[in-house]
Amino acid sequence: MSVAGKAADGATPSLRRPRMPDPWRAGIFALALLLALPVLTVFSFVFHPVGEVWRHLVETVLADYVLNSLALMVGVAIGTLGIGVSTAWLTTLCRFPGQRIFEWALLLPLAVPAYIIAYTYTGMFDFAGPVQTALRHWFDWSYGDYWFPEIRSLGGAMAMLSLVLYPYVYLLARAAFLEQSVHALDASRMLGCSPWQSFYRVSLPAARPAIIAGLSLALMETLADYGTVQYFGVPTFTTGIFRTWFGLGDSGAAAQLSTLLMVFVLMLVVAERWSRRQARYHHVDSRSRPLPSYELCGARALAAFLTCAFPLALGFLLPCAQLGAWAWDTAAEVVDDQFLRLVWNTFSLAALVAGLAVASSLFLAYGSRIRSGTWTNAMVRLAGMGYAVPGTVIAVGVMLPLASLDNWVDAWARESFGFSTGLLLSGTLFALVYAYMVRFLAVSLNTVEAGLAQVTPSMDDAARSLGCRALHVVGRVHIPIIRGSLVTAVLLVFVDVMKELPA
Repeated sequence: MSVAGKAADGATPSLRRPRMPDPWRAGIFALALLLALPVLTVFSFVFHPVGEVWRHLVETVLADYVLNSLALMVGVAIGTLGIGVSTAWLTTLCRFPGQRIFEWALLLPLAVPAYIIAYTYTGMFDFAGPVQTALRHWFDWSYGDYWFPEIRSLGGAMAMLSLVLYPYVYLLARAAFLEQSVHALDASRMLGCSPWQSFYRVSLPAARPAIIAGLSLALMETLADYGTVQYFGVPTFTTGIFRTWFGLGDSGAAAQLSTLLMVFVLMLVVAERWSRRQARYHHVDSRSRPLPSYELCGARALAAFLTCAFPLALGFLLPCAQLGAWAWDTAAEVVDDQFLRLVWNTFSLAALVAGLAVASSLFLAYGSRIRSGTWTNAMVRLAGMGYAVPGTVIAVGVMLPLASLDNWVDAWARESFGFSTGLLLSGTLFALVYAYMVRFLAVSLNTVEAGLAQVTPSMDDAARSLGCRALHVVGRVHIPIIRGSLVTAVLLVFVDVMKELPA
């Protein structure tokens, strides 16, 4: 029977209304694509033809970039693992003088940028620095009479980065040690294992996924570092990207170098995921009593104290004391209107980016909460992938599309209205804020998602049943509950922006 026949019989045909787009999903997709654009731009250069500058890089310096980057990663891995794992074990399962203070104080070097440490130690240990000057004065030495390690070298860069990046390993390893099975440790001791054997055979294998995760973060930061290696004169991928772009004037070759650097980063991410996926360590016992602690006395207590004190002193106390002394000596010359303007610019920029990042994270996290799905969750993860990308790569990925858009707008304005618009985007604060958003959104996103995960969905249902719209639910229910997580996210992004150099 035809539709007309059905209508004649009194059956009204069903007319389907066009499906309206979901504003939450549309907003998530748009924001995620905007934040992923710089990384996708860099990846697109894989398909571009190879130019003369790239051939020149391959024939001359590319091998140095690869070898130095690999050597730097190996050195930092050894340093961060040695310091981070040993101090985490000592502060978790040993009792010695100062142990409670070291539990939190060992995290302090993470707040100091690596290039600041590099600058400080160069001023202290260089030929004209106070250390070598004092040695020449005390022993009546002259140039060439003694050997002193060269601070501005590949080894010096390894040491500087290890001193400020070991807290990544320390934090995650200590958390893993705190969560380990008491019964497993007791069983190992009953079988005749010494404390060292229990650590090596039980605790260390159980904490391996967490240690690898912390190490991968430290190595990502190592690959992303520009200030330290540039100041020490060590050619790596990051310095090569800047030299290719600004020295040789070839943004395409710089983007291709960035793509090669991204391969190293992706290898680290895959290795970390594979390690965590392969590990299957479950603690099924309830923590009815605290972990056993080993009381250290005499030489062992002194050794434990020095093991924890040296990285804290070298990575935080000594450089901060030297910086404080320099600041005190030059305060009258440096603190002027220009200095105060720099301070204002730094704090205002960090506050602006932190606010935008947390607001965007709240939108993405709540949107994925109420519109959960495969594509929605994938786009949220896409928006946060910039944290695994070095700042130099993001700088290349931001400037290329913004410069192209600026040129198009300028050409259109000249043709249509007879005047030039200049660099509306790439030459203003917008480009810098955009780069910081791409780089650090994941920091705030993970924190906000962790806070929202603690809010039971029944609260959303109760608020919606009372007539509250989605935005009202966020403002009246979620924000008051996760206020602590929001403040933490703001502080984390604020500190990271103040430390960031390449962008």
